[in-house]
Amino acid sequence: MIIRTYLLREIGKPMAAMLSICMALFASYSAADFLSEAVNGLLSAHTILTLVALKLLIGLEVLVPVSLYLSIVLALGTLYGNSEITALHALRVTPGMMLRHVMVLAGAVALAVGSLSLIVRPWAYHRLHDLSQAAALTLDVDAMQAGTFYVVQNGARVIFLTRRQGPGTPARDVFVRIRHAKETQIIHAELGFPTEDGPAENGQVAKGPAEKTPPERLVVLRNAHVYDIATQPGGQDRIMTVRALTQDPNRHQAATPGYSSVAAGSLRIARSHDAADVAEFQWRLSTPLTTLLLALLAVPLARGRPRQNRYGKLGTAILIFFVYYLLYTSARTWVQHGMVGTLPGIWWAPAMLAALAAFLLRDQIAAGLTDRVRRA
Repeated sequence: MIIRTYLLREIGKPMAAMLSICMALFASYSAADFLSEAVNGLLSAHTILTLVALKLLIGLEVLVPVSLYLSIVLALGTLYGNSEITALHALRVTPGMMLRHVMVLAGAVALAVGSLSLIVRPWAYHRLHDLSQAAALTLDVDAMQAGTFYVVQNGARVIFLTRRQGPGTPARDVFVRIRHAKETQIIHAELGFPTEDGPAENGQVAKGPAEKTPPERLVVLRNAHVYDIATQPGGQDRIMTVRALTQDPNRHQAATPGYSSVAAGSLRIARSHDAADVAEFQWRLSTPLTTLLLALLAVPLARGRPRQNRYGKLGTAILIFFVYYLLYTSARTWVQHGMVGTLPGIWWAPAMLAALAAFLLRDQIAAGLTDRVRRA
């Protein structure tokens, strides 16, 4: 019990540190994708934090196994370098016992990774898609800057400000293009500013689907010229000049979200025969298996000589993981596009990892079989 606790603690400490570093790097990388949109007012700070958190939840199914894998290599490599493994052998702690202790920890982590893949991953993807769609249809008008084309609602609305001093100040020479089903509306206003008082008095509301929105999202355009340009045969072009009109830059038709395998529930895709669903379901099932195989592979990779550098095998371990992950994701893509059938599906990649682990553990496996034969 003491030795098992010691081994698990030696593996757990670097795993916690490594996982924290990987999560911080992954979150920073994910946030960088949204910063430009945040600067341009297309995303709020709260939305960015939520999107990053969801992407981090999705990435945990990869970050947790690799953190465990490298932590085992690092921890056992340190024990070999400090001759502690030799001392453990003198206490009749066999390599098989050490392997069992490591696999107990790996089994617990694999259960957590399986829950992340089968339950948390589809939920996070579903929320991510909903937030991304909502972000594509909304605009923070107070953060808009001059000299930038703001394309929102999948190109249905384009806004350009010629001059503006900063947030909270009015914009001058405002251009708005709104694409409707039968016509395109272009608005040029001398002055534009956000309002919290609702529609301007004696103004005219630009045409579009009637939809109640919060007052702070409305924009008043003064001294505006409105051009309605017909885009279908038989339509009529119109030109209007108004003293003031109120625009809602976030007014849109609600679109029905499309189906996505990554956002679908595990029970749903388990019954599907579509190639994309099969690839996604096999991926979710294989992540706990990959966690166990990586932990199993880490044990022989960590072997070393006394006083050897603790980082000696870390480079080899990282290289093996990158090669495997490349093959692993490629196998998923091939199944997804129908290039590989349901069998072998993506399972050939974990099978190769299992074969490599068995090859490195061949002496230990042979010794275990010999002991069983003797006892029999």
